[in-house]
Amino acid sequence: METITLGGGCFWCLEAVYDDMRGVVSVESGYMGGHVPDPTYRAVCTGSTGHAEVVRVTFDETVVTLRDVLEVFFTIHDPTTLNRQGNDVGTQYRSAIFYETEAQRTVAEEVMREMAQAFDDPIVTELTPAVEFFIAEDYHQEYFANNPYQPYCMFVVSPKLSKFRKKHAEMSKASGMK
Repeated sequence: METITLGGGCFWCLEAVYDDMRGVVSVESGYMGGHVPDPTYRAVCTGSTGHAEVVRVTFDETVVTLRDVLEVFFTIHDPTTLNRQGNDVGTQYRSAIFYETEAQRTVAEEVMREMAQAFDDPIVTELTPAVEFFIAEDYHQEYFANNPYQPYCMFVVSPKLSKFRKKHAEMSKASGMK
């Protein structure tokens, strides 16, 4: 098993997509990259803790590669907007890859170089070593699965999940392929 931590806007969006990705064993929403011990959602939302909303993705590398995980990451969020994803604004919504190993850093750099050609603006994704991960409050875990008709889920999360399923159908658990 391999683990990488990703920030790309609201963690509910990333969690919903990676929960649907073939080979992903677990997805945990949380916070990383800040300077406050034991941050809370309320504190992170102020933008004063330095933390990003992230998902810690654990996947079976015999089923899905880190390259696959990262290509999906660059599909489901805009890595060219600094500290913003849609209407979610602030450093807590920054695009970030927190790598566990130098091998992950190398793959992330390669994918970022390749993906840069797909965007008109430069990629601003932060690439940094993983630091302490703080798991988010229980009500954030599996948020989309538990609240699919909540307005934010319907208008923000659901379209990202649909985009993933359309662009990467072969990687979606929903496609019936295992």
